[in-house]
Amino acid sequence: MMKCDCSLMVKKVFLSLPAVLVMLVILAGCGFKTLPVAPQAVVPVAITDLRYELSEKGVTLYWSYPIETITGDDIPMIDSFILYRAVVPTESYCETCPIPFGKPIVLPGGVLPGQGRKTATYDATLLRPGNLYFFKVRSKTGWLAESADSNLVSFIWQIPAAAPTGLTAEVKDSVVKLRWQPVTTHIDGTQVTEPVRYQVSRSVGGSSFTNIGEPVADTDTVDSQVANGRKYFYRVQAITVYDKGTVGGGFSESVAATPLDQTPPAPPTGVKAVRTGAGIKIFWDQVQETDLKGYRVYRRVSGEDNPVPAGEVEAPYTLFEDRRSHADGVRLFYSVSSIDQSEPPNESVKSPEVMIIK
Repeated sequence: MMKCDCSLMVKKVFLSLPAVLVMLVILAGCGFKTLPVAPQAVVPVAITDLRYELSEKGVTLYWSYPIETITGDDIPMIDSFILYRAVVPTESYCETCPIPFGKPIVLPGGVLPGQGRKTATYDATLLRPGNLYFFKVRSKTGWLAESADSNLVSFIWQIPAAAPTGLTAEVKDSVVKLRWQPVTTHIDGTQVTEPVRYQVSRSVGGSSFTNIGEPVADTDTVDSQVANGRKYFYRVQAITVYDKGTVGGGFSESVAATPLDQTPPAPPTGVKAVRTGAGIKIFWDQVQETDLKGYRVYRRVSGEDNPVPAGEVEAPYTLFEDRRSHADGVRLFYSVSSIDQSEPPNESVKSPEVMIIK
């Protein structure tokens, strides 16, 4: 059988054919029938969490870096992302027609962290009102190692609504009540004629904002998923509703709120008083509260209207000795309250008074 002299073939063909045809001649003459195919071991899995956030400036896309190939092997880095975008006027949109994606946008990838996930972002501004936008993304680890399409996201773009104003926060026990002014204009000053919804988002201690529930039509809401003593930040976004989707508008200024424990513990029961050689001992039954800090003992002398503090006792102790001197035969009245660990502490009502003669 005659052996293929590839180098001779190149020289002959090169004089009359473009470089691309030269490569095809070489591959065909030397036994290669098609271009090399990338091994599946390096093809990333498809991205499944492509999502977006609309603001008055445009849209921000988010997605997670793939961390493994379609065969389950780990990926050390992503070479690049290929982002596809389509713009369709709302009046000419056809649900059954192919989406007319334009020229793909190549975005840089990066090295993956050893633990956790890495998030990619892309900002698109200068969006045109009256259009539907569609996005999908692929990832690549090399020349031919390209993933399948991600999930598809789409939204309508119109002139956004202005940002809500007058956001206030009222704190109560394990609750934050929010109120704001209704939005009636777009960011260009024109009147809003579409329905407006409001998306409330929250930041815990200055971390990134996350949405609380679904957008609401009212201009107030209550957040009861909070912990007393922890600082929260809130903001509200106006969202206009159209037949083919919604458009996110401006964000309000953020407000801070720290809910406080305003519920006092139960008052002590079983209060008794006895005379001793050193004074008067007052004791009572222990209050069963998880955040109990202690007790306050009050004393009232016969003829006085209001009791005065006699001392404090830390939990779990339930005994106090009043060693203040009093004239013999005077009638003394004692009562006890309980306090919790809040700052300042919440105090219960006073127990019924007990009377003892000195």
